[in-house]
Amino acid sequence: MASDFRLKEQLPLLTNRIVDTYRETSTINHLGHCPLPQYEAVVGILTDLKEVLYPGYRRREKLHMGNVTYHTGDLIDGLHDTLTVQIARALQHEARVRRGEPCRPAREDFEAKGQAIAITFLEQIPALRHILATDVQAAYDGDPACQSLDEVIFCYPGLDAVTVYRLAHELWKLSVPLIPRMMTEWAHKETGIDIHPGAQIGRSFFIDHGTGVVIGETSLIGEHVKLYQGVTLGALSFPTDSSGNLIRGKKRHPTIEDRVVIYASATILGGDTVIGHDSVIGSSVWLTSSVEPYATVTMEKPRLRIRPSMEVASQADYQI
Repeated sequence: MASDFRLKEQLPLLTNRIVDTYRETSTINHLGHCPLPQYEAVVGILTDLKEVLYPGYRRREKLHMGNVTYHTGDLIDGLHDTLTVQIARALQHEARVRRGEPCRPAREDFEAKGQAIAITFLEQIPALRHILATDVQAAYDGDPACQSLDEVIFCYPGLDAVTVYRLAHELWKLSVPLIPRMMTEWAHKETGIDIHPGAQIGRSFFIDHGTGVVIGETSLIGEHVKLYQGVTLGALSFPTDSSGNLIRGKKRHPTIEDRVVIYASATILGGDTVIGHDSVIGSSVWLTSSVEPYATVTMEKPRLRIRPSMEVASQADYQI
């Protein structure tokens, strides 16, 4: 059946109705000549950074010590340029919104600021590689199903999410707006693991399986901590001011000390909640108060109730 081209005559009117909403609901469109960070560029930055962090595991094969310097140098040079532009865009947008100014040419040299931040960020890569090596080792040591460190790097979504988090956290510490959240939300979409870039996480961190893990902005996590799928480190409540607006910047999420293991679907809430070192939190536990070191917290053993199907029940009645 051929298309009815007469129906297409409605499309110009529909277009005008849609454009009218751009004026009526302007909070969800960004029109003008003030550029925002570009989503595809940020994802490309992450791809290149992971190539630098884990050489030989991703796009480029046959790397060796004779050619890896050239390959890495080319990536770093491109990252410098792209980061400079994207960070400058984020800084300019934040300054405009903060001042309540309309879109107009910048009064400040945001590109120079973006370049300075990009260089400072790239300088952290050697230290990040050392930290990520402990995360890879923690995954291997913590999962008896894992056969090699290579398997962790290739296959474990927890490592992917933690890698992106550690990169985003460095930009967060440098007060870069928007981009750290864009990074971790991309990782959230890819892995099902939601780590806010503002969280502080120590070395040798392992998320096993991972799907459904949520780690809030003000969470503090020590070293050698292991989480299973579905764990939430969240806020107990959201304090508001006298006008009913959320109070931002306060510690809302728990502190997890060193060598804590938190099993699947446990929920730990509150900025004053501290899980003492060497503790074990069992599956499906709901905690809103602190736990002393070396504690084991479990739910009371539930009772199973199994009802037979109607068919089985009728057969039992017949036999009786």
